[in-house]
Amino acid sequence: MSSAVTTPGVTHDDAPRAGARAWVSLGVLVLPVLLISVDMTVLGFAVPHLSTDLGPSGTQLLWIVDIYSFMLAGLLVTMGTLGDRIGRRRLLLVGAFGFGAASLVAAFSTSPEMLIAARALLGIAGATLMPATLSLLRNIFLNRRQRLLAIAVWSSAFSAGAALGPVLGGWLLEHFWWGSVFLINLPVMVVTLVLGRTLLPESRDPNPGRYDLPSVALSMMALLAVVFGIKKLVAGDSVLLAVVALAVGVGAGALFVRRQLRLPNPLLDVRLFAIRPFSVGVVTNLILTFALVGTLFSLTQFLQLVLGLSPMRAGLVLVPGMALTVAFGFVAVPLARRLPMGLLLLVGLSVATLGLVLLGSMTPDTGITLAVFAFVLVGVGVGFSDTITNDAILASAPPEKAGAASAISETAYELGAALGVAVLGSILTVVYSTRIGVVPDVPASAMTEARETLGGAVEAARDLPADVATSLVATAQDAFTQGLQIASLAGAVLVAYAGVQAFLALRRVRPQELTTSTRGMGSPDGTSTGEAAVSVATPNGSG
Repeated sequence: MSSAVTTPGVTHDDAPRAGARAWVSLGVLVLPVLLISVDMTVLGFAVPHLSTDLGPSGTQLLWIVDIYSFMLAGLLVTMGTLGDRIGRRRLLLVGAFGFGAASLVAAFSTSPEMLIAARALLGIAGATLMPATLSLLRNIFLNRRQRLLAIAVWSSAFSAGAALGPVLGGWLLEHFWWGSVFLINLPVMVVTLVLGRTLLPESRDPNPGRYDLPSVALSMMALLAVVFGIKKLVAGDSVLLAVVALAVGVGAGALFVRRQLRLPNPLLDVRLFAIRPFSVGVVTNLILTFALVGTLFSLTQFLQLVLGLSPMRAGLVLVPGMALTVAFGFVAVPLARRLPMGLLLLVGLSVATLGLVLLGSMTPDTGITLAVFAFVLVGVGVGFSDTITNDAILASAPPEKAGAASAISETAYELGAALGVAVLGSILTVVYSTRIGVVPDVPASAMTEARETLGGAVEAARDLPADVATSLVATAQDAFTQGLQIASLAGAVLVAYAGVQAFLALRRVRPQELTTSTRGMGSPDGTSTGEAAVSVATPNGSG
């Protein structure tokens, strides 16, 4: 059992500085983040291979990719507040075991349905990992300057995993079958289980209150129904079902918020959104992840199936952008001590917008140089902005609400990832299936397969005469490229909006002014004269 130690009135800069054990603990905390980001990008490279082996439809392929993020988004709030109650370290260790077990099922799936189910289990397990890592970080690093650096490391681990994923995945796919991309999860989970139990301090909310099951049901219903409705609406099929799902989701969300405002101990303290830096940080994270993951879903296929790169070479194309994502996460640290948050986010998001616009101008004839440069700009903008927004989220929320704040932050990430694949992926699929049309001399059965996915078109072409096959593949590649262009430009518009709204809302707010000990819960700018207690997670397991 752990006990709660409180230090009233400690400001961020005056708080005790963490020692060597805390920094080693940070190394353990970034392992699940590294793993989940690897899992996200490596699957994109496996799509052409599993499409050939399992033969999923276009809809099944989207579900294989995004059911993971759907489950994460639906359960993160629930798991984050559960960690506040039962212990964040305990939740992390349970999630690590579950993630490893689900990875085994995914690796040896024999049908699209089995892989979708395995990915759903991965999402459920992943929902226990992500809030626990960020909330433990908040309780380990109380000193603001140390915490800002720790957040940069945490954010950079996400980017480093995304950079490692393509290279590692490319190598695995050139030497083994597509299921091997899931087996890389196992050793990381074993290390997390062993070191996490030894090094990580336990922490929890000392006064969590009753766990409200109706709130759990409403939060899951709201998130899952909205994401499902948007997916169906963008795809253009079952419009009535999409509208009904959206109505159910919005209604459940309204009931959830109303219930939280009335409960003495809510599942999720929605008053956190009254803190302007917190709410802006959450929205910005959601939009950034939406654009980044949605673009990666289409770009990885473009590099392999349109430009004809091997998985390994396609992975290397993305490495410079991902590496600079890591580097600029650290570049943001000293600038965050001197410049207003709004200005920093405007600069970072503008760079990312330019990168997405360049991706939207790519054609089969532009080559890989433009892809490398465009993705470098996206990586620089994302890495720079992520450090600023994550610090704003954690610094402006009261320490005793670390789990809830982390859960909201991670929900924004995963909901953004789910919507990025669902919306931008659906846009890509609709444009592709519409623009491919009918290719002369291609049998109807082969044409039906070709309309599902670009991988399906390449596979169908193998059984056709050379001249007909060439025409089919060229038409499919052109249709796919048009889908990539439209999806990238849609992402660029959203990221540009995020930059403008962040600048207008936070142009006078400097990160060093976000002092939790003087941060109130009621005013839009987060100012208050109240004093909060800081929950200290100590190395001997008390929290």
